[in-house]
Amino acid sequence: MEKKEKIGKLIEKEISQEMKESYIDYAMSVIVSRALPDVRDGLKPVQRRILYTMYEDGLRHNAKFKKSANVVGACLGRYHPHGDQPVYDALIRMAQPFTLRYPLIQGQGNIGSIDDPGEYAAMRYTECKLSKIGEEMLRDIEKDTVDFTPNYDGTRKEPVVLPSPLPQLLLNGCVGIAVGMATNIPPHNLKEVCDALIYLIDHPKADTEELFKFIQGPDFPTGGLVYNKKEMIEVYSMGRGPILVRAKAEILENERGRPIILISEIPYQVQKSQLLEQMAKLVAEKKIEGIKDIRDESDREGLRIVVELSKGAYPKRVLNALYKFTDLQKVFHLNMVALVEGILPRSLSLVDVLNQFLAHRREVVLRRSKFELERAKERGHILEGIKKCLGKIEEVVRIIKGSKDRETARERLMKRFSLDKVQAEAILETKLAALAKLEREKVESELREIEAKIKELSEILKSSKKVNEVIKKELIYLKENFGDERRTKVLEESIGEISEEELVPEEETLITLTKGGYIKRSDPKEFRAQKRGGKGILGIKTVGEDVVEHFLLCSSHDNLLVFTDSGKVFKIPVYEIPKEERQSRGKGIFNFLEISPEERILSLISIGKRDEKEGLKYILFATKNGMIKKTPISEFKNVRRTGLNAISLKKGDLLRECQKSSGEDEIILVTKKGQGIRFKEKEVRPMGRQAVGIRGIKLKKDDELVGMEVIKKGISKGNLLFLTENGFGKKTEIKEFRVQKRGGMGIKCAKISQKAGDLVEVKFLSEETDLICISRKGKIFKTKISLIPKQRRQSQGVRIMKLEEGDKIASAICI
Repeated sequence: MEKKEKIGKLIEKEISQEMKESYIDYAMSVIVSRALPDVRDGLKPVQRRILYTMYEDGLRHNAKFKKSANVVGACLGRYHPHGDQPVYDALIRMAQPFTLRYPLIQGQGNIGSIDDPGEYAAMRYTECKLSKIGEEMLRDIEKDTVDFTPNYDGTRKEPVVLPSPLPQLLLNGCVGIAVGMATNIPPHNLKEVCDALIYLIDHPKADTEELFKFIQGPDFPTGGLVYNKKEMIEVYSMGRGPILVRAKAEILENERGRPIILISEIPYQVQKSQLLEQMAKLVAEKKIEGIKDIRDESDREGLRIVVELSKGAYPKRVLNALYKFTDLQKVFHLNMVALVEGILPRSLSLVDVLNQFLAHRREVVLRRSKFELERAKERGHILEGIKKCLGKIEEVVRIIKGSKDRETARERLMKRFSLDKVQAEAILETKLAALAKLEREKVESELREIEAKIKELSEILKSSKKVNEVIKKELIYLKENFGDERRTKVLEESIGEISEEELVPEEETLITLTKGGYIKRSDPKEFRAQKRGGKGILGIKTVGEDVVEHFLLCSSHDNLLVFTDSGKVFKIPVYEIPKEERQSRGKGIFNFLEISPEERILSLISIGKRDEKEGLKYILFATKNGMIKKTPISEFKNVRRTGLNAISLKKGDLLRECQKSSGEDEIILVTKKGQGIRFKEKEVRPMGRQAVGIRGIKLKKDDELVGMEVIKKGISKGNLLFLTENGFGKKTEIKEFRVQKRGGMGIKCAKISQKAGDLVEVKFLSEETDLICISRKGKIFKTKISLIPKQRRQSQGVRIMKLEEGDKIASAICI
C-alpha cells in the first residue's frame, strides 16, 4: 500500500488504482491539449494559439513580415508555456506549401523543402505573417462567435476554437499520435469540399457515396496518383482504411535515344532525399537491374528525378520494381479521429466531419448575427436620437450654451427632445460640422441602412433556412476566392486493371512503326489533302537506314496487338503510345513492351470494344508464302506482358498481314507480282494459336504475298484500290474478281512494270473518302480517293504520289 499526504491527511490507496487514474489523466491531457485536432476548426491547441497570437499582433496577410522568434516568444508568454522548438516546428509546418495543401502562414526565409521538410533555418532567421486563408480562419472572432477561456496564468483569455469558415480538418488534413489513439487525415481540394458542403446543406441525409460526386478523394500538395475510387468510398464511410498513392512517373527517351523514367510528383510525406537513397541502395545491392544512373534535376520549377536505364532494359519492369521496393508507391492509412465538442475523441466518417463542421458554422453565424443585431440596434437607437435633433439645430445649440455644465445640458436635451441618456450623450459628442445639411442626409441614409440590416439579422435569427443560405453564400465566396484545381489524379480502377482509359479521349489515331522499332501516334487531321501526284509532307523523321514498315488507323481506346517473327504476340493500350508531333521520330517500342531487341515486328492489328458490336469474331493471318489461318479474337484477350504464342511460322516464312473478320466474309489475297485470289472465308476453319495454317494462294517462284482484304458479308458492290511501290495506283471494281476456290494461283489484278514497281498494298473501298500513304523515308501523302481513276484488272494505274529517288511506298490506309 502507498501512503499519500494530502492537505495534512494520510490517504491509503491501491498503487495500481493510483497509477491507472494518473495514466488516464495524462492520456486525456495529451489527447485534448496536444495531439488531436478539434473537428470544428481542424486545429491542435498549439496551432490555434500561434494563429491567434499573430492575429493579436496585427500580422495580417498584407502586413509586414515579423521575425518568427517574436511570434514564438509571444505565443509562449501568453498562451503556450511549453518548449519554444515545438511551437516553432508547428509554425513552420503551417507555412510549408508541400506539407499543407492551403498554408495558413506565409513564411519568408528557409522554411524547409520537399527534399527534407525538417531542415529549416532557426527562428531568428525566418519571418512570418498570416496567409489570406489563415486570416479567414479568424474572421469575426471579435464578434462573440466563439467562447474564450482564461489562459494558463489567468491574465488573458484565449479562444476555445476558431470561427473557421472552412473545414480545416479536411482541407489540410492532420497527423497526430496521442496515447492509445492516433489520427491521420489527408488534405482535400477546397472547391470539392465547398461543393460537398453546399450539397449536404440541401440534402441533409446524403451519404458518403453521394458526397463522392464532389469530393473525389485526397488532394495532396505534392500531387501523385490515388487508385480505386470504389474502395475509397468504403474507407471514407468507415473513417479509416488504406488509400494507395503512387508517384507520377513517365517512360520517355533522352536526347541520345536511351529510355528514362521521369518522376515529376512523389507521394505525400515522402522525402525526396530518402527516396533517392532507397533507389541507390537497391541498385547497389542489385535488387533492381537495368538502371544506369539516377539524377536529381529538381529546381524552382518543380520536382524532377531522372532514372536513366541501360541498353536492353525493360522500362516497365524497372518502374514496377521501383513501385514495389521504394516509396514511389505508398499506402496512406486514413484514420479520421478528432475531438467532438472539444473534449470527446471520436472516429468520424466523411459525413460526420462535414456535419460537425456545419453545426459549428451554424452556431458561429447565429452568434455573429446576434452580436451584429445588438450593435445595429445600439447604433440605430443613437441615430434616431440624432435625427430628432437635426431639424432643430439652433435650439440644441441654445440649450447647450445655456447650460452650466455637461450634465445639465444632457438632462435638458433629454427632457426637451424625449431622449434617453445614451442618445443625449451622442448629441453632445457630435461635432457642429456633422450637423450641416449634407451630414444630416448621411445620418438619414445610415439609419435606413441600419433598419434594413436589423430586419435582415432578425430574420436570420428566426429562420434556420436563412442561416443555411448565409453559410452557402460564404462557401461560394470562399470557393471563388481560394479554390484551385486538383493536383492529385484519382483513378477509378485498382492497380492491375486498365485504369487510365477513361481519362483519355476516344479518337481516331494513326500508328506509325519503323523497322528500327520507333513507334508513335498522331492525329489524322494534321495531314491536309493534296492533288494526285503530290510529293506529300514529312510524317515521321527517320534516321540513317531506318524505314517505315507499319501504318495503322485505330481508336485511342483500342489495344494494339504486335506480332513478331518469333510467332509471339504482345499487347499494349494505344493510349500508352506517346502522341507526338507530325515530324518526330517517336519512341522505341521496347520501352513499352518486353520485346527482345533481336525480335522483328511483322504485323500490327488493333482490337477494341466496337469489334463485338460489329460482329468481328476472328483474326485472319496471312504469311509471305501464301499461308492463311483463322483464330478467334477471344484467344488474344489476355496477352501477358512477356507475350503469347500466336502463330507457328515455317522456316523462311514471315507474317505479312492480319485482319479481323466475322466468319461469314470473303477474303482477297494479293501478291507483289499482281496476282489475286478471292474466296469465301468459310473455306478456312478456325484454328488454335499454335497452328501453322493452310494454303491461301499458290505462288510462283519469285512471287510473295503482300496484302489481304476482307469483304464483309452481303457487300456485292465496291472497288479494290491497288498501290505499287513506286507510287502508282488504281481502283478496280470488285465484280471483276470472281469467287474461286482457296489455294489456287488466282487471276491477274494489276500490270507490273519497271515504272510502277511491284504491288505493295490492296484496300477494299466502301464508304472511305481519303487515302493516306506513307513512304519508307517517312513522307506522308493524303488525297481524295475520288481523284484516283477506275481501271481494269490488267492496267498498271496512274501516279498517285511522287517519290524521291530511292524512296518506296511502305503502307497506306483509307479513312
